[in-house]
Amino acid sequence: MFLKRSRRKKNGEVYEYWNLVKTVRTSKGPRHEVVAALGKAPGLDNQTRRGWENIMDLLDGVEGRERSYQPELNQECLSDDNKAVSSPQWAQVDVTGISVERVRDFGGVFLALALWRRLGFHSLLNKLIEPGKETVSWEVVACILTIARFCGNKSELEVAQRWYRDNALEDLLGVDWNQVNDSRLYRGLDILHAHKDALCKHLLERYVDWFGVEFEFLFYDVTSTYFEGQAAKNAKAKRGYSRDKRPDCKQVNIGLVVTPEGLPIGYEVFDGNRADVTTVEHIVEEMESKYGQANRVWVMDRGMVSESNLKYLRDRTATYIIGTAKSQLKEYQTQYLDENDWTKVHDGLEVKLVELCDEKTSEHYVMCRSQERVQKESAILESRKLKLLAKLSEIHASLEKRPANVNKTYLRVGRWMGQYTAVSKYYEVEVLTDKNATKAIGLSIVKKEASLSWAEQSHGAYMLRTNWTEADPAVIWKRYIQLTQVEDAFRVSKSDLHLRPVFHQKTERVDAHILVCFLTLAMWRTLEMWMKSKGLGDCARQLLKEVETIKSMDVVLPVKNKSELKLRIVAKPDKPVAELIAHLGLQLPNAPKIFQNVVTKN
Repeated sequence: MFLKRSRRKKNGEVYEYWNLVKTVRTSKGPRHEVVAALGKAPGLDNQTRRGWENIMDLLDGVEGRERSYQPELNQECLSDDNKAVSSPQWAQVDVTGISVERVRDFGGVFLALALWRRLGFHSLLNKLIEPGKETVSWEVVACILTIARFCGNKSELEVAQRWYRDNALEDLLGVDWNQVNDSRLYRGLDILHAHKDALCKHLLERYVDWFGVEFEFLFYDVTSTYFEGQAAKNAKAKRGYSRDKRPDCKQVNIGLVVTPEGLPIGYEVFDGNRADVTTVEHIVEEMESKYGQANRVWVMDRGMVSESNLKYLRDRTATYIIGTAKSQLKEYQTQYLDENDWTKVHDGLEVKLVELCDEKTSEHYVMCRSQERVQKESAILESRKLKLLAKLSEIHASLEKRPANVNKTYLRVGRWMGQYTAVSKYYEVEVLTDKNATKAIGLSIVKKEASLSWAEQSHGAYMLRTNWTEADPAVIWKRYIQLTQVEDAFRVSKSDLHLRPVFHQKTERVDAHILVCFLTLAMWRTLEMWMKSKGLGDCARQLLKEVETIKSMDVVLPVKNKSELKLRIVAKPDKPVAELIAHLGLQLPNAPKIFQNVVTKN
């Protein structure tokens, strides 16, 4: 679900409001369906006047005590020596000379800093890191690194050279941009990485406190991220199966564990050539050592399946739901084709429970078949069949015109059969030769009817394997399908948070970079949960897009017979954006900050 801004014109007036919508499939294609009209945010017209002095209270969600705010022009002013002038001073402003300076991004960093503080990272890191002689505390450096990543920056060098200077984080944190350089940020990565375990444990506590999350089900999957450069100083950088379609680059693999809500709770970095199936024991032991060996259900994809892994989980009395290879479905072909005992989960999806005879494992299978996947897999199979047959027909036609060497022909055929492995197993291809068997004169292509027929019948089908005692196959399927939360976390990390590519070369720096991305992902998912709790859907990307329109700026007022007056203000957001901020329970500083006051010229 996501937010959609709507407009309505009535009596010549244009009204803007927010709807919460979701995408649904119809016979005419995808359409937006309104889930809820958000309406007007309560208290929007009577916002308490708050200034920059209590900005941390605003971010923490604490009302705080009433404070005296910066004076306005018709209130008490300060002189050069910061002593209060007893009576109000009135000044004449030349309106033709009013100007605006240093327009900066405010909304995105304001929201990110609110997430950082409400997750309690600032207080935790202040306890963990002993203060030294550093000018800027390491907690603040970690905050800058994480918020920069949250706002879409790709590297620490970009943060130091451009990003920090162009937004209002300098005002919010009170750290001058001259103090933020790449060396300090790199050193901050080194300091932060030493506290990875404490940060992960802290996240679990905050999830429970804020959202009441339980950890009965844990979802685990593996992805990869590649390097720019040789990564010669990184022991984990290896070439392996690249999910980013960059086999030319070295990479590392990342195993991520999330809750059913998609909240990340732990991760590990593995060698780039390590097989997914070999990471299961490591990640289970890591999670149990940190959070205890509770009665949890592990949910994993079929890439994690091996008999040794399943035995390992059973020996630890662990429960699991795991996808299986589609070839295993053929063992139960008769039951699959039987139309009895199927349970309808929703339109286009059916499941069936299959009991096994092996009492030692207490396992059973769940058959699933999806009409949406039928169409997709049928289209893919047909497309690949046509491409393979076209290549083989091309080879056959060329051999009929000009016979060729037999061995070279086999290599030529093998090349295309290897490129289309998903469909080549359904055809037997034989090279026809002349009487002397020295020249290839054509190809014999025979379709394996039985295999191809079963493949077409089983389109959209897959199987789950579990030792969970749950007897309802629909419930088992619903738990397994939540594994998409991990896949979505990978997509967010790579597209929005720029997990890839990695520019660091040293092992420790790469691990620290991934930790920052992990913390940023936690903030992103927390924002989605926060939005859900306020009835704003779960599309953080759309909310950020709207909030990032809020700017801060310096307004310069030329005063008659006096020096100019400079006010730092946050621009009043559009009414729909102000409603979103109010729905979240946040308050923007709406009183100006005077940082250069009027004094009488000599």
